[in-house]
Amino acid sequence: MLFVRSAALFLVAALFEIGGAWLVWQGVREHKGWVWIGAGVIALGAYGWVATFQPDVAFGRILAAYGGVFVAGSLAWGAIADGYRPDRWDVTGALICLAGMAVIMYAPRGR
Repeated sequence: MLFVRSAALFLVAALFEIGGAWLVWQGVREHKGWVWIGAGVIALGAYGWVATFQPDVAFGRILAAYGGVFVAGSLAWGAIADGYRPDRWDVTGALICLAGMAVIMYAPRGR
């Protein structure tokens, strides 16, 4: 059950962080204004809050593992929100990152 909770938290954190960064990007680069930027800043703060609920207590491990989720999630967000089409190398790289995330976060440890 801890794995399911952890995976769900990574997914929610990714939605907040990637969504927040995208909102800031839209506000600045696409000239959508301060409301978009503000919403992005709030979402980025929510990402930091959600990450604290991971069952592991090691900040460095959680943030490092989240990096793999961020890479894959960013490509998925770009495909959904902006019509970006990842190529096979994007997908391969994302899968490698997710494999690394799984090793960092879920490898058996002598606890």
